[in-house]
Amino acid sequence: MDLFKPLLIIHIIGGSLSLVLGTVVLMIKKGTARHKLLGRIFYYAMLIAAIVSMPMSYLHPNYFLFIIGVFTSFMLLSGRRYMVNKGKPEWQDWLLTSLMLVFAMAFIGFGGYHMIRGDSFGLVFLVFGSVSLLFVYHDWTNFTGRSKISNYYLTTHLQRMLGSYIASVTAFLVVNNTILPPMIAWLLPTAAVTPLIVTWSRKHKKIAIQEAVY
Repeated sequence: MDLFKPLLIIHIIGGSLSLVLGTVVLMIKKGTARHKLLGRIFYYAMLIAAIVSMPMSYLHPNYFLFIIGVFTSFMLLSGRRYMVNKGKPEWQDWLLTSLMLVFAMAFIGFGGYHMIRGDSFGLVFLVFGSVSLLFVYHDWTNFTGRSKISNYYLTTHLQRMLGSYIASVTAFLVVNNTILPPMIAWLLPTAAVTPLIVTWSRKHKKIAIQEAVY
């Protein structure tokens, strides 16, 4: 039995639903009951699409699909964990970050290898690997109490959910793109949505008050 076709159907349904709901969640007021409900549905739909993309990338070899699957799964799982633990990291949080570190180094190594061979698409691997390393560093800063933001769990949750939305838009654009150069299609959603991440993070963050010790 060919497992790829049923996995593809599940991936398309989950990805399409998360793309639509993610766009709606972006536009509605945050913190409301509707926002939480739609956000929860978006989370599970996107997570299912991301998880099934990994065996799909093995059955029909596709490195880029695998990257998106790993990257999106991490952002979704860690983003939700931040709201669950409310600033008190547990072993699950350290495990997720450690796994992301391994993948980040693999992405960077693979990207460097392709760039040396003259394949400009290696830049995509380098970009995703570098961003993954930033996530790992961000987690380490938060988990070890070095964050200067007192409600970092909220701002990080926001950043990771928006990051997973970027992945959803990227996947849609890459699959359906017939106009843009492939590299532009891969990187455009990140360039377009990142300013929103920066703006909303600044809006919601609370600077921790550092007490002087004499």
